[in-house]
Amino acid sequence: MLKNKTIGSMLIVAGTTIGAGMLALPIASAGLGFNTAMVLIVGCWLLMTYTALLMLELHQYAPRDATLNTLAKLWLGKRGQYVANFSMIFLFYALCAAYIAGGGAQLQERINTGFNLSIAPQLGSVILAVLIAGVVTLGTSKVDKLNRVLFSIKIVVLASLFYMLTPYVHGQHLLEMPVEQGLILSAIPVVFTSFGFHGSIPSIVKYVGLDIKTLRKVMIAGASLPLVIYVFWQVLSQGIMSQDQLLQSEGLTGFVASVANIANNANVSTAVKLFADLALATSFLGVSLGLFDFFADTFKKADTGTDRIKTALITFVPPLGFALFYPQGFIMALGYAAIALVILAVFLPVSMVYKQRQGIEKEGYKVRSGNIGLAIAALCGISIISAQCLQMAGLIPAIG
Repeated sequence: MLKNKTIGSMLIVAGTTIGAGMLALPIASAGLGFNTAMVLIVGCWLLMTYTALLMLELHQYAPRDATLNTLAKLWLGKRGQYVANFSMIFLFYALCAAYIAGGGAQLQERINTGFNLSIAPQLGSVILAVLIAGVVTLGTSKVDKLNRVLFSIKIVVLASLFYMLTPYVHGQHLLEMPVEQGLILSAIPVVFTSFGFHGSIPSIVKYVGLDIKTLRKVMIAGASLPLVIYVFWQVLSQGIMSQDQLLQSEGLTGFVASVANIANNANVSTAVKLFADLALATSFLGVSLGLFDFFADTFKKADTGTDRIKTALITFVPPLGFALFYPQGFIMALGYAAIALVILAVFLPVSMVYKQRQGIEKEGYKVRSGNIGLAIAALCGISIISAQCLQMAGLIPAIG
């Protein structure tokens, strides 16, 4: 049973991480050159895996069902709890609203095409929100089962894409030098957010139990699977086109059209659309599960049917409302996604672990690297926020 939960939890981590943002990686890394892009991707993977392990170090001294709300209060007090809660709600409501709006539009298009109907995009958003809310309300085991099915299909679709595109990869494109070194600053926030899964860690701890050895495997393997897929995706995307051609692609739509044209295969566009649908669904499941358990912990809701429905309403109704009635709001909020994620996934784990280690020496799991590792992680977080602020100020181009 535990082994079954371990595999499922790994796939929840990977499914949450590999969202539709993966498709933006080639655009974000355009002009960097393959080697530079790889260094950036591996660096972000190392940072996010390290801070995920820091979260496990904290969880071993907290109740099994503790979320960021409880952890922050334990080690950072009320002020830390307020910062954690605001960052969590801000980021996850914005993400859920984006998934509901974007996924609703995709679902509406599929329903209209498949059943020859003419439903409004808003109805597609409502249907998607109700479906995901229903699965999440039933519990982590149901999310696990659905995620396994969707993730398996997603891997098949990706394998099909790799099969169709590999013959068009040219080694000389992968050896091209960076067009402009400064572009790395623009790419940092996009690559960093493509490794975000930390909001689902408390849900996985609650699901698997406080077995640190197993949880460590879950975090490392769950984060490594996206890394492997991202590396293959970069080989394809940067091997098919030159750096100049990638830079000239007009966003994701232009990139997909160019790839399909080079491969002379309309199925490429179909496969990318299907992958985007599946990536959005698995990411939405992981994010909303993390938010659901966060609210259950914050408002001290029991694990009964009535309380789970109440928690689901708190989790899904506000982002659905934003997606339907104030779409500009969450689009603007997503501009701050990297900053909120740095607070959640870097600054909070680093500061809580630092505080925890200042107390009485406790036996148990401790992430290697000591205070030097904590300092390096904090410096990386400051660098990511700086890059995001430079983008927002218009001093460097916003890409991805």
